[in-house]
Amino acid sequence: MQTTNDPSVSWIKHIRWDSQGLVPVIAQEQGSNDVLMFAWMNREALQKTVELGQAVYFSRSRNKLWYKGEESGNVQTVHEIRMDCDSDVILLKVTQPSHACATPGLPPQSIACHTGRHSCFFSVLKDGVWHSVDPVLKDPSTLYK
Repeated sequence: MQTTNDPSVSWIKHIRWDSQGLVPVIAQEQGSNDVLMFAWMNREALQKTVELGQAVYFSRSRNKLWYKGEESGNVQTVHEIRMDCDSDVILLKVTQPSHACATPGLPPQSIACHTGRHSCFFSVLKDGVWHSVDPVLKDPSTLYK
């Protein structure tokens, strides 16, 4: 990955930041292409992500940088960073550590969601009702310090 310490690096100027200085980010699992989560980044978070090779987001609720996995251990290693055609959405191709699955017979999976699931997109709308369709892989109370 490129470092941002080089003043000649102008890649960050191509991003269309919203009025709050944020850009939406989608984390997609490399290999499976599962969409794991959606979050936000400010310039500093994106620069840290590039520097570290690990996902760093901006928490709007806490108003600070959020190093993915700093408490849960579910660090996202970033393999590729893409920008959409309008330059206003970032896509991260990531891998995460796998955890033994709580559901017998299922292989180990990575956990991206604070609910202990593989993906934050575990609810499916069927007949006007939201249904949780993905198992909890690890009790969320054991994920966070």
